[in-house]
Amino acid sequence: MKQIFEGIYTDGKSIYTKNLIVGKKVYKEKLIQKNGNEYREWDPYRSKYCAGIKKGLNKSIFYEGCTAIYLGSAEGTTVSHVSDIIGKKGAVFCIDISEIAMNKLTQLAEDRENIYPILSDAQLTENYEEYFTQKADCLFQDISQRNQADIFVRNSKFLKKGGLGALALKTKSISQSESKENILDYELEILKKEFEILQTIPLDPYEKHHYLILMKKK
Repeated sequence: MKQIFEGIYTDGKSIYTKNLIVGKKVYKEKLIQKNGNEYREWDPYRSKYCAGIKKGLNKSIFYEGCTAIYLGSAEGTTVSHVSDIIGKKGAVFCIDISEIAMNKLTQLAEDRENIYPILSDAQLTENYEEYFTQKADCLFQDISQRNQADIFVRNSKFLKKGGLGALALKTKSISQSESKENILDYELEILKKEFEILQTIPLDPYEKHHYLILMKKK
């Protein structure tokens, strides 16, 4: 098993994280034992961040002990792998508007104590700013809204200067008629107000009409 980023591994074919809760699966993923450790296979068809890794992401925003903000956490598939990466000394604050998704995420947080579910609209930052008296180390977003870049920039006030961010951009949620390249260019201009763009990755074949944008806060 080869480490490709801190807390992220590959066997040359699949991507894995070291299981924080040994013996427990989250979404029927494969568990494998190697060198006295248990690893969870990370499915790039179910995780845009993992898809980005498979497509050549050159730097991971998550690391052991970091404080992460996750906008659009859904039921916690990717969050569970972030939980593995950041470990028991880290924290991932998960914001989602869906009560159904939040119920499942809350169940996940019962085992994984580094997960902090927050039921809120990610556009209404005043609803959860009390959680961020100190700046977060990294920011991730996966939200299907028209104003995706605007939401990301709005939440960047919680991210430390020089902190890394990653946005899973769904172009079809912004426009059905405009080309994905034009949409990307427009959204990048919004992001450049607060961020230096480090890398832009098309996520096909894992996700159609998606990009993963890696950034650093100015």
